[in-house]
Amino acid sequence: MKKVLIVDDQQAWITFNTVMVNDILGQNIVLHTASSGTEAYNLLLENILNPYDYIITDLQMEDDYMPKTAGEWLVEQAKGMSFYEKTNIIIVSAAPFISHIAERLGVNYIRKQDATASKDIYKNLIK
Repeated sequence: MKKVLIVDDQQAWITFNTVMVNDILGQNIVLHTASSGTEAYNLLLENILNPYDYIITDLQMEDDYMPKTAGEWLVEQAKGMSFYEKTNIIIVSAAPFISHIAERLGVNYIRKQDATASKDIYKNLIK
């Protein structure tokens, strides 16, 4: 059973990402959602003993972490925890600088404008 955390401040994107994950991994998953970087960070801490296999996060949510985005801060926190070193992190965002942040953090990304075009983009990153 795979464990997935989906983070976005827009419910429509949480729903969209949930549908994609369910279509690819099936119903045999544990799925948690969060609507902010802070809420997601608390879930990371609560689940240290049974860490997430996948974290799918938006970049631009609350402004608490300026000059970084909330998603950028969240990815840095997850990557700094040894419990999440094997976690597949995917940024799904409309931010114009998504590729630069993903590259710097060493994670995968999907542009929101591309995400709705084909499920194959998700299939290539979620196995």
